[in-house]
Formats: sequence, structure tokens, C-alpha cells
Amino acid sequence: MATASVAFKSREDHRKQIELEEARKAGLAPAEVDEDGKEINPHIPQYMSSAPWYLNAERPSLKHQRKWKSDPNYTKSWYDRGAKIYQADKYRKGACENCGAMTHNTKSCMERPRKVGAKWTNKHIAPDEKIETFELDYDGKRDRWNGYDASAFALVVERYEARDEARRKYLKEQQLKKLEEKNNNQNGEGGDSDEDDDEDDLRVDEAKVDESKQMDFAKVEKRVRTTGGGSTGTVRNLRIREDTAKYLLNLDVNSAHYDPKTRSMREDPLPDADPNEKFYGGDNQYRNSGQALEFKQMNIHAWEAFDKGQDIHMQAAPSQAELLYKNFQVIKEKLKSQTKDTILEKYGNAATEEELPMELLLGQSEREVEYDRAGRIIKGQETALPRSKYEEDVFINNHTTVWGSWWKDHQWGYKCCKQLIRNSYCTGAAGIEAAEAAADLMKANIARKEANEDSPAPVEEKRVATWGTDIPDDLVLDEKLLAKALKKEDERRREEKDERKRKYNVKWNDEVTPEDMEAYRMKRIHHDDPMKDFLN
Repeated sequence: MATASVAFKSREDHRKQIELEEARKAGLAPAEVDEDGKEINPHIPQYMSSAPWYLNAERPSLKHQRKWKSDPNYTKSWYDRGAKIYQADKYRKGACENCGAMTHNTKSCMERPRKVGAKWTNKHIAPDEKIETFELDYDGKRDRWNGYDASAFALVVERYEARDEARRKYLKEQQLKKLEEKNNNQNGEGGDSDEDDDEDDLRVDEAKVDESKQMDFAKVEKRVRTTGGGSTGTVRNLRIREDTAKYLLNLDVNSAHYDPKTRSMREDPLPDADPNEKFYGGDNQYRNSGQALEFKQMNIHAWEAFDKGQDIHMQAAPSQAELLYKNFQVIKEKLKSQTKDTILEKYGNAATEEELPMELLLGQSEREVEYDRAGRIIKGQETALPRSKYEEDVFINNHTTVWGSWWKDHQWGYKCCKQLIRNSYCTGAAGIEAAEAAADLMKANIARKEANEDSPAPVEEKRVATWGTDIPDDLVLDEKLLAKALKKEDERRREEKDERKRKYNVKWNDEVTPEDMEAYRMKRIHHDDPMKDFLN
């Protein structure tokens, strides 16, 4: 992110700045922060993020891109129509001589001129009107609908709806009257059959049906979006909602797959249902029937022709592609018929010379089909199940079930003997009983052990001597000698660290006192101690 400063930068500084900007864009470095503590988007171009020179911006900021002119307190409110604020009891000096209100003079008074004004009668003083002043912006001053009450238009809508309702009612009455007159005339003549009477009665009944109870797609609804109840338009619902969605036909999770993105269900959701009662049999039913196959073949022909060098495109010029496909089919049929005629001329047509014998037409086959007394197929012509590439139903080690037919405690096993070891030998029902007996015995032993378990006996703490053996009871360490031994051990350690501090003449003493051993034990480093690195 480019900063606001325009100071000269060296080539190395410029390279670092570029790397930093790339890292910020990749999210590897934190974003730059402006004067107000807000993060600056690293993808903002430099010409937008850099402040002009005359603003003297010391830190990077986007303040120069924001609106810096403060707007006055514009308002969108409007006058409170008909509002009154105060009603006096007697006439006040400077008020309207006609009604007695202080907010206007006699010339601009909107009240009926009185025979004797309120100035002289001092009665029926009108209340003062609420006077407001608004500071409107440019659009507010030129808004024609500013202050319009939308609820007032609801009255207009109701008037037109009442007129339409009266018109529909009148037309319905006229229709009923015509049908009744026709029925009366037919009854007077007596020349029609009972079927015609039933049809006329049915027409009268249909005419009497209220329009609100008819189909939903003929209903016109009003969209109400205003505070006063006014409508912004009408919507005619043209969808018949009697059909069921395809994904609701079969709620089984293992049924046909439904893709919500493409809204497609290729397989049949109800394969076992009666085909005469089904109205949907999957998308494959439509993909493999009708003009879908022809359109697919046309697409394939266009692709193959384009690969072979012809200037043809199904989407760019569909009419040309269809014409070329029809010509291709005509030429293909002609070539096929020529090839057939050539073969017949060379080898002849045995089918036309003599008919096949009935023994061959109605002959036996090698397929064996077994039927029961009712004529149902018992054996043969079954639906072939797809076979797996793995071996199935292979029983090993005297097992009668396959591995994986038993599940217990997150482990697979054999159901015949309930063993969880794959290469085990089947023991049958005896093995199941033995395993259950062993499990019961183990549970009983655990329960008995928990019942007989007592609190552990207190362990006597042994004091270990400084040289690794038990401390005798009569051992007493001298504090002064121990302090000297600790000091001596420190000096010895310093000499071991720095060879320059070792004296030239070394005196060796083989006598080791208990205080020396205690000092050595206290100063030596324990490798298992987690705080050993912090010791001096």
C-alpha cells in the first residue's frame, strides 16, 4: 500500500515497499492502518490511496476520499396538517380580528367571516395553528409528492374495487337469469330429454359458484406495501399447485438421487408403482424419448463435422446445422441402400427364396425355465444382479458366515461364533457359550476385587544418606561445617569450569566427611530436574 509521503526512496527501500504490498495483498502481512485506526484495503490502487500533496498528510489515510463537506441538517419530514398548539380564553393584542388566533392576520384567515369578530365579542377564540419551518435539500424542494399521505389513495382503490365487484355481481345475475329463462322455456315445451336437463342444472350450479372458490391461478391478488394500505400492483398466480415436487415423491434416502443445483432427477423415484398412475418417471424418460434423441444426434453430428473442418456450429447457426444434418441423413440412407443392393446382387437374398421351417422359428432353446402350477416362474429368467470383482460368500476355517457379519465394541467379527479374530477357527455355539462364561467370570472377579480392596497401608518414608545408603539414626550434621563444605564445593566447581583458576600446587585429600557428601549432593545437577537449565 502506497503511503501518503512523497519523499525520495532508494532502490532497496522501493523493493521492500513492493514486497510488503505483495505480502499484504496475499494476506501474509497485516493491513495498513489509517489515522483513525481503520484498516486500509491492500487492493486499493495507489492513485486512490495516495493523498494530494497540498493536504500535507503525514500518515496513510483514506480521509481524502471521503465526503468532507458537512451537509446542513436537511429533513424529509413535512408539515403537521391541522395541528393546534394553544387556545386562548380571551382576545390577545395582534391576533386575528375574526377568529382570535395569533398565527395569522385577518386578511389570511381561513375561517368563515363572523358578523362580529372575536376582537369585540371576546368569545370562541380559535386555537393557534402549529407553524413549522423545514430546511429541505435540492431534491426535497422539487419533490411533487413530498408530504403526500399514501393512505388517502386507499379510498380510491376501495372505490374502484367496489365498482368492479358490483359489475361482476351484475354479470353473474344476468347469466343466472338467462339460464333460468332457458330452462323455463325448455320445461314448457317438454321436448328435451333428462340428460339435457341435467346438463342445464349443472351449468346453473357452476354459475352459482363463487369466484373466490375457483382455481387459484384465476385469482388476482393485490400487493400491499404502503403504510396506508395502498397497493403497488396486482399479481395473477398462474401456477397450479396441485402437482407434487419430484423430490417429494419418494422420501427414501436410497431412492433416486435429486440434484438441487440443476433440479434434475434422472432415475425413476417410484420404480415399483403402476405406470398407468405415474405422471413422472425420471428425467431419463424424457431424455431418451421424443425429440430429445434427435436433438442429441444433431449435436453430435455438428461436433463431428466441426472436427472434420466444416464451418458448422449448433448454437451460432442452428438452422444451418439442422439442414446439414437432414442432408447427411438422406445421403447416409442412400449409401446404405446402395450397399445393401450391391450385396444382394452379389450373394443373393436367401430370405426371399424360401421360408424358414417352423422347427427353426418355434424351436427349443438352451435356457431352462421352471414354472409352478399357477404358471409363475420358479427358476430362470431372474433379474441378474451385478457381480462384484471381489470374491463373495467365501467361508474359511469352518465358518458359516463371512467376516464382517458381526459387530461388537467397534470391532468386526464372525456372526456364527462371535469371534473378533479374522483367522480364528470357528467354534460354533460352544465357543459362544465359553466366551460368555469367561466374560461373566471376569466381571465377577473384578467385582470381588473391588469389594475386597482396602485402603493402601502407609509407606514409611526412608531417609537416604548422602552417600547412597540408609541414614543412621545417630547421624548429626554440623551447620557450620556444612556451610564451609558448600562454599568449598562452589570453588571446586568454578575451578572445573575455568582451568586458569586452578592452582599450580594441588593438594589432594581423601578424607570425605558427611558434610562434604551433603554439599556434593546439594550442588550436583540432576538430569531429570526440569529446572536444571536455570541453576547457576
